Amino acid sequence: MESRTPDIGQLNVNSLTPRQIVEELNRYVIGQKDAKRMVAIALRNRWRRQQLSPDLRDEVMPKNIIMIGPTGVGKTEIARRLAKLAQAPFIKVEASKFTEVGYVGRDVESIVRDLTELAINMVKTQRLEVVQQKAEQQAEERLLDLLLPPPPPRPGFFDTAGDAAAQAPADTPDTTRSKLRLQLREGKLDERTVEMEVKERTLPVGVISNVGGLDELESNLRDMLGGMFQGKKKKRPMKVPEALKHLAQEEAQKLIDMDDVVREAITKVEQTGIVFLDEIDKIAGRERTMGPDVSREGVQRDLLPIVEGCTVTTKHGPVATDHILFIAAGAFHVAKPSDLIPELQGRFPIRVELSPLSKEDFVRILTEPKGALVRQYQALLATEGLTVDFSKEGVEEIADIAVQVNDRTENIGARRLFTIMERLLEQISFEGPEWPDKRMEITAGYVRERLKDIVKDQDLSRYIL
Repeated sequence: MESRTPDIGQLNVNSLTPRQIVEELNRYVIGQKDAKRMVAIALRNRWRRQQLSPDLRDEVMPKNIIMIGPTGVGKTEIARRLAKLAQAPFIKVEASKFTEVGYVGRDVESIVRDLTELAINMVKTQRLEVVQQKAEQQAEERLLDLLLPPPPPRPGFFDTAGDAAAQAPADTPDTTRSKLRLQLREGKLDERTVEMEVKERTLPVGVISNVGGLDELESNLRDMLGGMFQGKKKKRPMKVPEALKHLAQEEAQKLIDMDDVVREAITKVEQTGIVFLDEIDKIAGRERTMGPDVSREGVQRDLLPIVEGCTVTTKHGPVATDHILFIAAGAFHVAKPSDLIPELQGRFPIRVELSPLSKEDFVRILTEPKGALVRQYQALLATEGLTVDFSKEGVEEIADIAVQVNDRTENIGARRLFTIMERLLEQISFEGPEWPDKRMEITAGYVRERLKDIVKDQDLSRYIL
């Protein structure tokens, strides 16, 4: 029976104890008790810090965490779900994508800039939801103005009772507008077209529109050059529903104070931001030689100020990183946490090892979480009228095959289940909509039959599963 615990979005994280935080994470991530306990404590410590006096509050630094474990065991998912639970700005970055200052590539300060942009979008979305109803009302009035322009003054009109009675139309403008509003709400005007003024996106000469990161480039140019490239307005015909949506967006933008949004977003980043640094073991080389190891250590030294606490300049203003929570993760098959430079090691005082997943874990992953794979496929196929039931033995066989393939080839943890499920249900997904009998049971025999050739042939399973 599915838990009736409120959804993450409805919870007040400030009221959750570490044990309750772990219980929430259990709804989405199977196993890894130690890692969940550590992140739960880290999240609760943020609330505890806010209860302190201001002078002591600034002295309490986040206890950053290193998660050690193979791929596919839940490292990223724990961090992602924690951020969603905390309603905090969250960004996942791969440490190996960054290069030392002076080399071609992304600099580490872009982590904070990206996190700030994400927080601004988060706060802006929340504000837009608050003003949406008012924006829709104002958009409706603007659309009615387009559909029913004010009548021109009538020549020779004398404001006397007799003339007014003789010349007044059968419907007053207010009556006509009310009728039109009713038709609009009932959808009777959906096929009508109106002319709307929209802004064109114009680019500086020489900027190619398919270059990656174009939006950021254009935004920065607009900011630097004081709006020289503000889009020209042009008239474009739109159907009434599209025009209403466009006007509602315009009105909503007018109703929110972007300066206030930016201020709140920066505060969110500074006080509750979470950065997930994946593949940190890939930059753990410390040998003082020529070649890649020099850059690896350089990236670590570039990361150090951000993790220690510094102020990063963004186009929205300075952002302090002192209280951002950093969660690093890596398999550490070759390198060890002790291969990181000592200064960086000291900024990740909490280390937790995640255990490889067993067959029992795979069974639970397939069936227990809120968005379990079995439920996902059942829901997808139900849209075609297909009822797909998984027997207990069938689920156990899927888990067993996942373990076998992981042992024989590359161990990718729970991600193996995605490829196995897709291969298992390929025939049903393709042919099922045309079957007269819309019910299907996935038994252990069916699983073995569908996957036997791939499991036996290790070379084939290496490429397909």
